[in-house]
Amino acid sequence: MINRIILNGRLAADPEVRFTQSGIAVTNFTIAVDRSYKKENGERDCDFINCVAWRGLAEVIGQWCKKGKRIGVDGSLQMRKYQNKEGENRTVYEVLVQNMDFLDSARSNEDNESQGNPEPDNQSGEPGEQSSSDSGEQIGDLPF
Repeated sequence: MINRIILNGRLAADPEVRFTQSGIAVTNFTIAVDRSYKKENGERDCDFINCVAWRGLAEVIGQWCKKGKRIGVDGSLQMRKYQNKEGENRTVYEVLVQNMDFLDSARSNEDNESQGNPEPDNQSGEPGEQSSSDSGEQIGDLPF
């Protein structure tokens, strides 16, 4: 069985990281994804997709992703049921994020740095991975 979702959109709000009672990081966030067609007036509708990320990826998203920034996520769709404070049954569908990419241009990142928000060296959020800047190579020095 296959359950895989790939989304490309803009953050609808700043993600906030919370921690479970056992100390595991989690963040919930919403991505606004444009539809592929335009309405008669030339505007596009968009869908607001709820997402959740855990552990190190949750911390990276909470630290480096801000409202309006473009990100790409891939993961799986999950459904969970719960009772709200009034005792009503609720069902929620959300994307369980397994990978995330920053999609804004280099120019957007330079603007971010000038505002005191540099991009992280390790965008995958996985420990032990080195980016090209960690290995001493500059991006402009790459042979391709």
